[in-house]
Amino acid sequence: MNRRRIVSVPASSANLGPGYDALAAALSLHLELEVEETGELSVECDVAGIPLDRTNLCVQAFEALHPAAGLSFRIRSQIPPSGGLGSSAAAIVAGLSAADHMFELDAPLFELAHQLEGHPDNVAAALLGGIVVCGDGAPVRIEPAEGLEGVIAVPPDPVSTGEARAAMPAELPIADAVFNVAHASLLMLGLARSDFSLIGRGLADRMHQRRRALLYPRSIELLEQARELGAVGATVSGAGPAVLFWCQWQQTGDVLAALRSKAADCDVQRVTFAPEGADVRALE
Repeated sequence: MNRRRIVSVPASSANLGPGYDALAAALSLHLELEVEETGELSVECDVAGIPLDRTNLCVQAFEALHPAAGLSFRIRSQIPPSGGLGSSAAAIVAGLSAADHMFELDAPLFELAHQLEGHPDNVAAALLGGIVVCGDGAPVRIEPAEGLEGVIAVPPDPVSTGEARAAMPAELPIADAVFNVAHASLLMLGLARSDFSLIGRGLADRMHQRRRALLYPRSIELLEQARELGAVGATVSGAGPAVLFWCQWQQTGDVLAALRSKAADCDVQRVTFAPEGADVRALE
């Protein structure tokens, strides 16, 4: 009987304000990858512009563990490409997880995903779910705060990760570094306590968002309106341009409505902070 696997992987939002390259959260938009033994290599995807051959990122990640010859790949994704919501990390994690499960390899998935993606935060959140802290060694996962939800607004102009990386200087003023360490600490304490006052204070950043403002001016404009719109706060998601509005669950509906009114140029969606990471199902 032909082997068949379906992998579901969440989107992810990296940096979370002050946690540049160190913090990330899984969100309830998903990429689903179905891999089946059919005797020939084929790739299907419901996202326009995605390669439909061996250069597809899901296939490349799969082939980091096992050849893809004779396999069909079917990809369905709710994650906007080039939006800063971990679409490439989800594709990498999906391909690796499918190969690992299908051929019972017990591979070091985080280490491999980190190598393929180039930085650890998005892939850690995609693999583990919840909120992750990345430093030396294995990432550490914590549960999302009770009652925490989000709204994402994705402006229409994409931002490449390369451009966002190039906008960062090689050195930063020590005052900015100290500010971010302090506020990342407040954020993690607020998340651990489900204290939304601390979470709101802890989302402040002086390291990356302002230094990239020319790449996503609409994102910065929305970021500055977060409190006015009723959110606890907001952060630019990864390299942008998506903005994640952090909400107590009672606020989420009002924030969603306000954004749909004031940000009609953006794709606006309600999301939850997803507790589950990559999930693989065997269908035989």
